[in-house]
This record gives sequence, C-alpha cells and structure tokens, in this order.
Amino acid sequence: MFSFGGIAAKLERDRLRAEGVGEHQNSVKHLGQDYETLKQQCLENGVLFEDPLFPAVPSVLGFKELGPNSSKTRGVHWKRPSEIVDDPQFIVGGATRTDICQGALGDCWLLAAIGSLTLNEELLHRVVPHGQSFQEDYAGLFHFQIWQFGEWVDVVIDDRLPTKDGELVFVHSAECQEFWSALLEKAYAKLNGSYEALSGGSTTEGFEDFTGGVAEMYDLKKPPRNLSKIICKALERGSLLGCSIDITSAFDMEAVTFKKLVKGHAYSVTGFKGVDYRGRQEELIRIRNPWGQVEWTGAWSDSSSEWNEVDPDQRDELQLKMEDGEFWISFRDFMREFSRLEICNLTPDALTVEETKKWHTTLFEGTWRRGSTAGGCRNHPASFWINPQFKIKLLEEDDDPDDDELACSFLVALMQKHRRKERHAGGDMHTIGFAVYQVPEEAEGCQNVHLKKDFFLRNQSQARSETFINLREVSNHIRLPPGEYIIVPSTFEPNKEADFILRVFTEKQSDTVVLDDEISADLPDEEEISEDDIDDNFRNMFQQLAGEDMEISVFELRTILNRVISRHKDLKTDGFSMDSCRNMINLMDKDGSARLGLVEFQILWNKIRNWLTIFRQHDLDKSGTMSSYEMRLALESAGFKLDNKLHQVIVARYADESMGVDFDNFVCCLVKLETMFRFFRSLDPDGSGSAVMDLGEWLTFTMCG
Repeated sequence: MFSFGGIAAKLERDRLRAEGVGEHQNSVKHLGQDYETLKQQCLENGVLFEDPLFPAVPSVLGFKELGPNSSKTRGVHWKRPSEIVDDPQFIVGGATRTDICQGALGDCWLLAAIGSLTLNEELLHRVVPHGQSFQEDYAGLFHFQIWQFGEWVDVVIDDRLPTKDGELVFVHSAECQEFWSALLEKAYAKLNGSYEALSGGSTTEGFEDFTGGVAEMYDLKKPPRNLSKIICKALERGSLLGCSIDITSAFDMEAVTFKKLVKGHAYSVTGFKGVDYRGRQEELIRIRNPWGQVEWTGAWSDSSSEWNEVDPDQRDELQLKMEDGEFWISFRDFMREFSRLEICNLTPDALTVEETKKWHTTLFEGTWRRGSTAGGCRNHPASFWINPQFKIKLLEEDDDPDDDELACSFLVALMQKHRRKERHAGGDMHTIGFAVYQVPEEAEGCQNVHLKKDFFLRNQSQARSETFINLREVSNHIRLPPGEYIIVPSTFEPNKEADFILRVFTEKQSDTVVLDDEISADLPDEEEISEDDIDDNFRNMFQQLAGEDMEISVFELRTILNRVISRHKDLKTDGFSMDSCRNMINLMDKDGSARLGLVEFQILWNKIRNWLTIFRQHDLDKSGTMSSYEMRLALESAGFKLDNKLHQVIVARYADESMGVDFDNFVCCLVKLETMFRFFRSLDPDGSGSAVMDLGEWLTFTMCG
C-alpha cells in the first residue's frame, strides 16, 4: 500500500540525487551512518565501535544453511583482528590477488571480482579508502564504498569477524596478518542483509558494484571472431574480467575436472600474452582461482613441459608474476574448457572498435508493481503494454568506414534492485529481459504518451535481450538505424514486483526520455439542469427515499445505491461504503449542507450511469470486474490520463488481492479523481499546472477527501 511517508521519502531521495548525492565524491551514507562522526565519538569516549545495525549475532550470518543453530555456524565466535593475531594489518605491502582466499561461503563470484580489483590500484582505492589502519586512530571501525543501483554508498562496519577454532570462517588472506579483504566482504554482507545472502552469483555483479561500470557476458561456445583482441584491450584498459564453467546438474557444482578446473566456480582473468613456441606464436591467458590452491594441471600449467621450449627470459618473466592459485592456459584450451567470459567496462568503452571511445550514458529508475506496471513479457499481450516504457532517439550513425550499413550502436543494461536482501524471506532474482520497438510515426517527437496494447499486437520488436534470465542484470549490444525507439523492460511473468534501473549507453549523442502519459483530465462542464428537467418517475423515487426534508444524507445515499446496484446481476460488488458515499456527496454538494438535493442527485445519477457503460465496455471477459490493467484504459475512456506512479497508487488503493476492480471501487476512484482535479483547478484558474494552498486549506481538503 502506498503511504504519504513513502512518497515523501521518494521525493527526498530525488532531491538529494539532484544535488549530486550518490556520486563517488559525495556518497550516500548507508543507514545514515557517517564514518568520521562515529570514529570521532569512539576516540573521544575511548571505546571500540560496536555496530548496532549489523551486530555480532547469529542472524547476520544467514537464514538457512548459515542460519542460527545450523551445523555450519555452531561454535562461531566473533573476534576483532587483534584477538586473532598479535599485530593485525589492514593491508600488507599493497593489496594483491593472494589477499583473497575463499572460506566457507559460496561467494567465489564476489572474491573473483575483488581479486580483479587488486590489479587496478586507482579502482581499488575508490572501494577501499586510504588512511585506514589498526594502528593510527584505531577505533574498531572501517568503511568501504560500494556502487549500488546508480549511486555510491559508504558502508561503515565494526571489525568483529566470525571465527571458528580461532580462524576466520569466510574470506581470509594468505598473509594471515592482513584483514582488508575480510572487512570488505563484511561490508558487502551488511549491504545485502547477511553473509548468506552473498552465496551464489555472477562475477559481473561484484564487478559492477566495485566500479559502477557495465558488464557484458560472452558465451565461449559462440564467441565473436575477435575475442582475443577484445580480452587484450579490456585488460589494457583495466577492465575486470571473470570466467566460469557452466554446470549441467547440481552434482556438477564445484566438481573438479580431470585437469583440476572447478565447475560452477568463478575465476578471474589476470593476463594475456603471446609466446614463441616451436616456431609459432602461442596465445596464453592467465587465470586465478580465488580458492588459492586448486590449479589447472594441463598444458602450460606451472610445471608443464611446454615451458622448457620457451625462451628462458620470457619464461622467467611470465612465471615470476605468478601467484598461488594462478596459472597460464593456452587460449585454445581456455575456449574449450570454459563456458563464459564476463567483462566489466569501467567507463563503458566500445570494445569492438580500435580506438577507445566514451559512451554517452543515461540511467532511468523504474518499478514493476503488481497490477499497474508489472505486465510480464510479450507472451502476455493483454498486460505487456502496462510495463514502463523508455524512449531513445538515435540521432547519428556510428563512424565505421568498413561498415556499409547506416547504424547506431548502443548498449542496454537492465538491473533489478535489492533482490539479495529478499532471500531471507524466500525471494530471489526475477527472470528479466527487455524488448526494443520503433516508435510509430504518430508518436514521434512526443514523450507524453504511453503506447497501448494495440500497438504491441501490431508491431514486432526491432531488438531484444538475448534471453530472459534470472540474473541481477541482463545487457545487450544493439545496432539499429537512426530513429526513435522505445525500450520496454519486463519480468518474464506478469505481477512480479521489483525496482529496477535501466542504463542506456550510446556511441553517439542521443536523446532519452521516459515515455509516460501526461497527467490530464477532460472534465465535462458541470451539468446545468433544473428541477423542471427531471422526469416524474425519477422525482417520485427521490421523494420516497429523501423523506420530508427532500434531501438525501450519506446514509440514505448508501441505501439507494446498494439497492440499485444489487439489481445488476452482471456486476460484482461489495456495495458502496460510507466513505465512498461521503466522497460522492463532497463532489456534488454545492451548498455545503453535506446532503444532496434533487438536482444534485440527478447529476450524480447521470455520472454513475455513464461510468457503468464504461465499466461494461472494459470488462472484456464479462466477469463483473475489471482487471487492474483494463482499468487504466477505462479511466482514459472516462477522461483521465494518469502516469505510471499514479496508476500504482490507484491499484494499491482500489484493486483487490487478485488485481480485480469491482464496480463500486471503480466509481469511488472516478469520484475521487474528479474531486481532486476540480479542487486543483479552483486553485489554479490560469491553468499554470501549479497551485498554492495554505496549511488550513490543505488539511480541510485532505480531511474531507
């Protein structure tokens, strides 16, 4: 249900974002905790920080396999690094790939991303701020900056870490004095609600959260022709790379192959070199296993015979830089053994062109809400059109002399928000994707239009995500001729709720807007009738019901409406409530008596008859109720155009659990809308689109409504 509090909080977030809060230099304080303030308080009071918002208790470990009293968490004790080793260090000799060794948590995807992060010192220190130590001004707290859904978030933690038998349970460093990687893992767990929420994932997720970049995935069974060039350019630019071997069944998970590769496990790619071997050039790729021990034993592994036929200087140079858990493998074997490659572009550069170019970037925020904006994919034509719609105008084609086709390159990346946090309640990633359509001629140049069902029934998509998949993000490179297009992001099934961001990266300048209906109301002029215009049958009915005072009270109105509506057997209704009848009287009462006279009641009756006709037209399956997405079209027929946010409010207020709207709720909604629009126009006689009211007027209106 929507609330004033929730709407106010959203407006405040929008205001802060407009002021630059969420940029890396001005990150959002996670849960309102300010690192410098907390640290100063602890130093002044001579105490070590204990985080009340992520306390050292069993529930922060997990909810299922790591839940309280589970076998994996029995005997866990929370200890500060100074209680584990004599001389703890934050970072020893610079952060390196060996600082990340996996513990009892299935977050190798995250550790592979952290391992790649250590290859780029500038990037690393965006995530791991300078000046933190266990010696100078130590107060038991640390902080890290992590990108989350379009903004950088500063996460404060205390340094109490879960241990078992005196050793760290989760990530640890090969250098046992060093703790930066364990503390970063804890900050990431706090951001996602628990350690167990980190179990299982895609390396791209970690890549993006440590860079704010955009990730791409390559299927190594269907690779692009120039993949080796793509990998080299990505490594040169400091992009983060990960790879993995797909599993075909649950039994494969973390199964070790004959040559010591681990299925379903996330590795990071750390280098690519060509060597002279038997008179030809052999391409080698360097891979790291975050476990730190299990390594490839095939050709070009640490002690294989192939190295004996390589120039000793080159061999020594390549093997000198090897770390534990790291190995070389020929590019051919890599392509045969591994299933997918993930690359995170830090500033989304075009990987497939020779010169490095910057993308133009746009970020949209959106929501899928049951019954109003969660329409599902194209397989559901009745509701697909209610999904949010975003327009992109591609103004000029790419500069590519080798390409005869006039086309514009852009990358679409759709990311669902906060799904890991839902795991403790049984939630997980939705299956998501998107489709791209050419804007019809009549809608070109417009942004105040939301394309309806008929358009999608008549038109094919021009491009789409390669698949609908239950990953946090799906992305796709697309090339289309210059023109106007709309992107429709959706879940696979209708009525799946989530917040999302849609990022669009275009190679050339483009225009992007949210496609949504402009809020408007085509209200008829107030009906002018006199008592003489009212026929005798209606007058007689009114006299019988109104009694001697010839006015209808809210109680009498309710009796009349429910008696009449019960005669219409094709309508499903619970009957009109007292509140809805009060709203009707507020709309029609011209003399402030809180009662309706004969003329006022006749005008209300005419409205209800007109709304009944509209209701029946849009009750397509003749069930006696409308679906919530049929209601959007019905409101338009009644003269009201509303945007997605308002439809979400209306569905939350007027639809039942199965997303149906019965006749009495439909009427109540229309009465409320007409009252609100007429009231606003009374405060905005010039039609400027804004109105001013004092507190008394606001309270009077809202209390009456």
